[in-house]
Amino acid sequence: MCGIVGVFNAENAVSKVEAALEVLKSRGNDNKDVYIKANSCIGHCLHSVVSFVKQPIIGKGVLAANCEIYNWMELNNKYSLNAGNDAELLLKLLDKKGISIIEELDGDYAFAYWLGDDLYVARDSVGVKPVWYSHAEGFAFASEKKALENIGFVDIVELNPRKILKYNVKNNNLEFVGREFFKLAPLINDSEQKIKKKVDELLTNSVKKRIPDKKLALLFSGGVDSTTIGLILQKLGKDFTCYTCVLDSPDLKTPEDLVYAEKVAKEYGFKLKIIKIKLSEVKKYLKIIIPLIEDSNVVKAGVALTFFAACEQAKKDGCKVILSGLGSEEIFAGYKRHKDSSDVNKECYSGLLKMYERDLYRDDVITMYNSLELRVPFLDKELISYCLRIMPELKLKDGVEKYILRLVASDMGLQKEFAFRKKKAAQYGSNFDKAIGKLAKEKYKSEYLRQFYPKHNLKLGVLFSSGKDSNYALYVMQRQNYKISCLITLKSKNPASYMFHTPNIDLVKLQAEALGIPLIEQETVGEKEKELEDLKRAIVEAKKTYKIEGIVTGALYSNYQRERIEKICDEVGLKIFSPLWHINQETELREILDSGFKFILSSIAAEGLDKSWLGREITAKDVDKLAMLNKKSGLNVAGEGGEYESLVVDGPIYDKKIEITDSEINEESKNTAFFVVKKAKLSDKSI
Repeated sequence: MCGIVGVFNAENAVSKVEAALEVLKSRGNDNKDVYIKANSCIGHCLHSVVSFVKQPIIGKGVLAANCEIYNWMELNNKYSLNAGNDAELLLKLLDKKGISIIEELDGDYAFAYWLGDDLYVARDSVGVKPVWYSHAEGFAFASEKKALENIGFVDIVELNPRKILKYNVKNNNLEFVGREFFKLAPLINDSEQKIKKKVDELLTNSVKKRIPDKKLALLFSGGVDSTTIGLILQKLGKDFTCYTCVLDSPDLKTPEDLVYAEKVAKEYGFKLKIIKIKLSEVKKYLKIIIPLIEDSNVVKAGVALTFFAACEQAKKDGCKVILSGLGSEEIFAGYKRHKDSSDVNKECYSGLLKMYERDLYRDDVITMYNSLELRVPFLDKELISYCLRIMPELKLKDGVEKYILRLVASDMGLQKEFAFRKKKAAQYGSNFDKAIGKLAKEKYKSEYLRQFYPKHNLKLGVLFSSGKDSNYALYVMQRQNYKISCLITLKSKNPASYMFHTPNIDLVKLQAEALGIPLIEQETVGEKEKELEDLKRAIVEAKKTYKIEGIVTGALYSNYQRERIEKICDEVGLKIFSPLWHINQETELREILDSGFKFILSSIAAEGLDKSWLGREITAKDVDKLAMLNKKSGLNVAGEGGEYESLVVDGPIYDKKIEITDSEINEESKNTAFFVVKKAKLSDKSI
């Protein structure tokens, strides 16, 4: 792995690139160099694993790459290029075939290729290797966001892996070329035995191609993912060391990952190093980790703690590459949301789309800080392509997630106790989540972590309907230290819109004022599918005006809505966050009330509900009644099936409350009625 950076059409481009390379120096200590042309400059720092070839490399074009191309020798022979390593091969390929050739690459990469007046910046389609850019006062890109921040750039965006960025140096114009992702069809309908054999073959090949001729580390939890990788390495006769990091606290139960890591390592003869971090040391690590990953999200911090300390020790031991089991959950359906989904493979696909923001950047900067290269066998191109088409019943069976992988591991000789061990997320299996809780004391964990990274996390826009779900999603993301830069509301003329909330939608203006957050309103006629064009228009405006980097939705279970929003966000290069996705509906309602939100129902359309539910504040007793109706008739407790619509009138993030001064109820039938707000205003809250 390496670091890349470039500054174009800017004064002091060379000094800026050199300053950025200083920030990126942990990404490559073997060599540092720059290429200069007029008022533009590209820089590179090298972390040599395969062979030593200095960059930037000059051919017809100029290349700075952070890449591991696993099929480079195959492509070298195919196109008769006589390249010395994968980076040189990439330059020659681009010179000969153009940017579209990257679809033939099998590997993890981020690169900048400068030919004439055009600069191309691209990364592997999953996003294992990172790259950020800014188009302000010229153009700049870098492997890490902090490198661009350090040289004065503010509006910095992570490149969507499904886009190729094309920058015209002469005209200072930017455009994007879309790329295909993986396909979900046709389903593979082979026998269980054939599918097991194929998964074994693909996973073994994936691990094999990622083994370096250098000292090798394996991030190890004793779970099925890392243990399967260990068994494959052992079968291939490779020398490796497992690294497990846990909290050392006599006040807590022994970390589960420690128990299983030691048992598995002993049973199968793996070399294992245990790193124990005392509670008194955790804050010291957080001071390094949180600014490093540029994120104070609680989950990311908890995972980062165990990963960082393991990498730190692996570096001391002279390792150059570390393997991780990351990605298994997404391709084999290992999360609760997969169990709750009506379409398991679509849920896997959706998770893969988000991995670059959620997991991969964090893991990349941690490994690079410790001069290690991260390799992730479960995110292999061929393996993903195959696994996304495996029958869902072989991924989830009798309540067991990742079923087919567990069978494969069993066939490799892994005992049932280990192969079918229930998943334990790293932050919990290591006890580091409890460590953060102990240090936070009476504060929210997110509030405690904010001190280590006072800058806000990503700037986000919220798809805002005036109802409880979008309000609560906003609140959850704020508590995770994300900056909410604007609200986006679609005002549909169709009361039966497939996508958008319509009752009392005009009140979002008062809500936005009470929240102190700018509002973008977009009208739509509400025609099915065509209304998505209006949504895209509003999102693009939010991105342009408020420089947002992602979108928040309050979706709970509606695949129809989420898939369409995901598609739009991917097209325009925004990340998507659905913090309430597949949350238990009754739990969600109780959390909303417990958090201090006050809301009324603005419409009802379900058996068991009548006009008496409208216009009054919903209470915990009402949630009890909704839960009873769910048991009786299957009513969605949170109204996800259109049984009711809500309107938030106050909450913990509101500076003022909404006071309804004139209203009426329009009753169509016993179970269908609407609460129409005719007049409302903002009022001060009582102290």
